[in-house]
Amino acid sequence: MTTRPRIAVVVFPGSNDDHDAAWALGAMGAEPVMVWHADEELAPDVAGVVLPGGFSYGDYLRTGAMARVAPVMDAVRVFAAAGGPVLGICNGFQILCETRLLPGVLRPNRQLEFVCRDVPVRVENCDTLFMQRCVVGQVLVLPVKHGEGAWYADEGTFVQLAARGQIVLRYDDDVNGALGNVAGVVNEAGNVMGLMPHPEHAVDPLLGSADGGLLLAALVDAAAAHRTALAAL
Repeated sequence: MTTRPRIAVVVFPGSNDDHDAAWALGAMGAEPVMVWHADEELAPDVAGVVLPGGFSYGDYLRTGAMARVAPVMDAVRVFAAAGGPVLGICNGFQILCETRLLPGVLRPNRQLEFVCRDVPVRVENCDTLFMQRCVVGQVLVLPVKHGEGAWYADEGTFVQLAARGQIVLRYDDDVNGALGNVAGVVNEAGNVMGLMPHPEHAVDPLLGSADGGLLLAALVDAAAAHRTALAAL
């Protein structure tokens, strides 16, 4: 019998979607493992990492800036450098940008208001670990809930990312003033992804959409493959 791949859900003071992420990962076939921000190592046999949504350290400094130097992030960097799949959702996306594991920054929404609603996002590239269950042009309905979700990068970086296929999700309309309506990006290696919408809140039709399950199930697939690759070393 094949065991479920273990996926770490990193918990920061102020995380508020950590248990939602853990529940959704379990529903998609993973074994979620809660990892505290002060831990210097990920749990044994972890084959994937999720940085969940919330307000790490209260967002009292620049969003994600304090989480960037949390002890656990050194382990996350090492894991990502070894090719392990890492997914940052909302605040997790902000943290990944602050750590430079992903390009760009997240700025306050253009309207300077908190946005909380279901939005359509379009798949731009499915040739990454996290988008394997989608097709290019597919529209997913996912909820957003953020005040600082407008992704931005300088023009040169933006052009390079688009050319390399690192922009994987775009809003169908202008949700928050993000450059190019970007909703999700991946690193150049394709094993680290951040997105502002919350897939963990869209894994069951009773929640209004099950489209988020496509992303999380792909993460579980990638974690299982990473575990197999490590076992073969």
